[in-house]
Amino acid sequence: MARGILQASIQNRGLVLDPRTKLVMLFDIALFVLGSAGGGSVEPLVPILCAMPAVLMLSAKKWKGAATYLLVYLLSWLTYTQLVPLTKGAVNFILLGCSGMLSRFLPGIAMGGYLVSTTTVSEFTAVMLRLHLSEKIIIPLSVMFRFFPTVMDEAASINAAMRMRGIYMGGKNVGKMLEYRLVPLMTCCVKIGEELSAAALTRGLGGEAKRTNICKIGFHIQDYLLFVVCLIPYAVWIMGRVL
Repeated sequence: MARGILQASIQNRGLVLDPRTKLVMLFDIALFVLGSAGGGSVEPLVPILCAMPAVLMLSAKKWKGAATYLLVYLLSWLTYTQLVPLTKGAVNFILLGCSGMLSRFLPGIAMGGYLVSTTTVSEFTAVMLRLHLSEKIIIPLSVMFRFFPTVMDEAASINAAMRMRGIYMGGKNVGKMLEYRLVPLMTCCVKIGEELSAAALTRGLGGEAKRTNICKIGFHIQDYLLFVVCLIPYAVWIMGRVL
């Protein structure tokens, strides 16, 4: 059986990182790239943070995802820095909005996709338990961790079935795309959520007894190196405010 679009697997995931390292990297990208924290002092480090998802995807042999991310991000960044200053009026507003949103949101989305596609539910649950988080947080996050990959697989199957019936952009039945694609997908989302919730409870989450886990997690040299990289923006931010 082919592996899902974002379905995590312990094979061919490249650089093995602790899930906590990935979460720290995701938080850094959200804070400094999307949130623009630190202002001008941290701005020179933003390209490094934006390049991290591409490097990690390449290490996991996700060539298509890395190439797509780099291409879209570079196009949006060049549009934002080079083309937007040359335009005016409505064109400037449209280009500024689209390129600005892509250049800010895309790194976080790419890092989130890498986190989900290279972390198994067992690893994620083990990390959450190691952090002593409440099961009220662990159970919804564990369900969400498998929800989006499963939904994407269902969407791909629905799209393939509809294309066989000529229901696609450019096909004979374009007007039926909303009904024959969106409605089945919404139904699948509800069913998948219920099934994943039942599966989480079946695996022992939410029970009175402490759940055991044979998954091995821990920090290695690559985790410490990436932690140092993630701490640099904070150091620059603090120095900029002190000095």
